[in-house]
This record gives sequence, C-alpha cells and structure tokens, in this order.
Amino acid sequence: MTSDSMQDQEGGTAMVRFVLGGDLPHLANPPFRSAPANGIVEYPLKRRTSLKDALEAIGPPHTEVGALRVEGREVGFGHLLQAGQTIEVIPPEPPVDFTRPTRLKPWAPARPAFLADVNVGGLATQLRVLGFDTFYDNTLTDAEAAQMAEEERRIVLTRDRALLKRSKVVWGRLLRSGETEEQLLETLRFFGLAPPYASFTRCARCNEPLVPVDKKDVLHRLEPKTRKYYEKFTMCPSCGRIYWAGSHYERLGERLRNIAEAFYQS
Repeated sequence: MTSDSMQDQEGGTAMVRFVLGGDLPHLANPPFRSAPANGIVEYPLKRRTSLKDALEAIGPPHTEVGALRVEGREVGFGHLLQAGQTIEVIPPEPPVDFTRPTRLKPWAPARPAFLADVNVGGLATQLRVLGFDTFYDNTLTDAEAAQMAEEERRIVLTRDRALLKRSKVVWGRLLRSGETEEQLLETLRFFGLAPPYASFTRCARCNEPLVPVDKKDVLHRLEPKTRKYYEKFTMCPSCGRIYWAGSHYERLGERLRNIAEAFYQS
C-alpha cells in the first residue's frame, strides 16, 4: 500500500519493528524512549518511508549504525519499509576500520582526517596536539560542515545529532561524553587510533603541519630566556605561531603518556 495513510490487513495503522542494538536505545527521541531493555521500538508506518528516514525519526543518526538486517538479510539505508517487517539495527563495533567502504558507507577516508563542529572545539585542539588533521571553524553552518566532510572525506565529530543526520555525512561519531578528555579517548578507541602519535607536529590553532625554522630567523620574536635555553623551533606556515620544547611540552608530554596508558584500559 502506498497511500499517505498506510494500513495493515485489519485496517489499523501499519507498524514495523526496530530492534536497536548496543546503546542505541539511549539515543531514541522522547516518543520512543519507553523501549524495553531489549531495544524493541514499534514504528507507525504512515507513508512510504525509507529505512534511514524512519530510523532517524526514532532518534539514532545513520552514522551510529554498522549494519542493518531485515528478516536476517542485510540492507542499505534506502530500503523501503513494509508493514510487519523487523529491522535489526546493529551499532559498529570498535575499533572501526574507517579505511574501508561498506554497504552503509560508500566511501572511506584515506587517512584519519576529522571535522569537529562548534560543540567540541576543545576536542579539536587535543586531536591537533596529537598530530591528527582536524578541521574546526565555529562559524560553519551544519550544511557547510556536511559539504566539507563529503568533499574532503572527513570524519565528523560532534554532539549534534542533526548534523550527523545529513545525508552528505558518511563517517561520523556522536560523542557520548560532554567532557573533552573523555571525548578524546572515545574517539581514539572508537577508530582504533593507538599510540604512538605524531605529537607536536601540527599547529593547535590552525591545524597546519609545522615546519622547522632556524633560530636566527625568529630570534627577534623570542623572550630572553627562550633565546638562552632553546635551540630548536618549528613554526606554523599559516599563522606564524612559533613552537619549542619548553615547560609546556613537558606538561603536555605527561598528558600524552596518560592518554596512551588510558587507551589500553577497559
């Protein structure tokens, strides 16, 4: 039946059943949050609807899905729902291999390249310190962010479900925690980004790879103690910010060691 008001054989509203795996029941919108512990959600099929549209109406963004099965058969997001069907929604199992396209993800990043949106700016800085290419611009609209993610093959990191529901966003992660440190570990673990990291090789402000610079070329910009005690410097080719292995490097180095240890903890 393809009318605007689909009905079952007894004349009632047609229903489909979603079985949400993992923590996906916690992402359900208010009308569906009464789902029992087994994650079963009854969804009214009022019109001809794709699986993606129905799932995201329930709550979970498509980026949070690793596989979809209808009556044991794997399907894609474009599958058109039929009354009485049962859809298994299986979350991805970390560590996720982001280098390989799947049925649900038609392209894959060539390397770990991220786009962090406005609500996870602190995470963007932390990822850059570790050496990961992480674009961040708090003036981007959701439409612009999704377009960039598609064009530059970036993984979107956000706490905004609406951004992840945009069809141009193929790879992404709805970060569960609101704390920057926990977001960082969640990202590293989810995508299997194990240490060691290429730390201090990228500008924390601009995201540009740092380049070596001769001390004599930046001498006029250094404080007296920096001139006296340090010899090796790098510089951001975009903003001109100068970096050296001062006391801040020692503090960050300790943080990085803690992160590396925490990565392997359950």
